[in-house]
Amino acid sequence: MEIEVSRRRATQSGLTLIEMLIVVAIISVMIGIAFPSITSGIESLRLRSATDEIVSTFNSAMNRADRRQVAAEIVVDRGLNKMFFASADPGYRREVSMPEGVTIERVLPTIPNLDQNLPRQFLIHPGGTVPHIGLELKNRKNQWRIVSVDPITGSAQVAERQP
Repeated sequence: MEIEVSRRRATQSGLTLIEMLIVVAIISVMIGIAFPSITSGIESLRLRSATDEIVSTFNSAMNRADRRQVAAEIVVDRGLNKMFFASADPGYRREVSMPEGVTIERVLPTIPNLDQNLPRQFLIHPGGTVPHIGLELKNRKNQWRIVSVDPITGSAQVAERQP
């Protein structure tokens, strides 16, 4: 009977502590290599999301002014890192907050001797020329995007900017 028990122990297989530590070390190295690219992808996604939302809201404000024949106001507040859209229609007010890690770096066109931290206002008049509006956005990974409205076509455009 004792011979059978000792044979079973000799044939049983399992993992030793050393083998488990090696597996944990390999997994840790793989996570350490993949983490920077994952966080960079998240930052890029936040920047893209912010630019898409701004383009959508620019287009919405311009369409509203044109179709409803009411003036629309766009306010860019760098201090709050937000944009506000409103029109003469009651109840139309939108607020666009930049995602975490995305900042409004500059409002275009720049006006000499104007404090860049003050809120900037733009008016869109029905049937009028669309003002040139531009925003330079930056994320933590130093990636830049410029969202602007072309005054000739009246459409919002996105361009990448090198730091």
